[in-house]
Amino acid sequence: MSAQNSKGIQTLLDAEREAQKIVQQAREYRSKRVKDARTEAQKEIEDYRKQKEEEFKKFEKEHSSGNKKAEEDASKDAEQQVNSIKASGEKSGQKVVDDLLRVVTDVRPEVPDRVAAPPKA
Repeated sequence: MSAQNSKGIQTLLDAEREAQKIVQQAREYRSKRVKDARTEAQKEIEDYRKQKEEEFKKFEKEHSSGNKKAEEDASKDAEQQVNSIKASGEKSGQKVVDDLLRVVTDVRPEVPDRVAAPPKA
């Protein structure tokens, strides 16, 4: 009976080893699946990011052309105003300078009313 017990124990040990192999294979398979899923998710994220970047560039390109036109119009308006100011300065600049020089050099001192009247005692 001892040989039979020994054979039964050996069978159980073999079955346990086989079960451990199966469990180990299942763990490896699961780890591989998780790694594959993670890699595939990363790829999908990257594809989605590229798609959104392309959409943004397209949107930016469509809407930035209006900004460039507005900038050009504003630049033209500013240039026209600067030219108008320069023309006005050239036209009446000498008169302004002459008036300033006349006022500065032709001094007419006047006593203020508060100071002019001596206080009555």
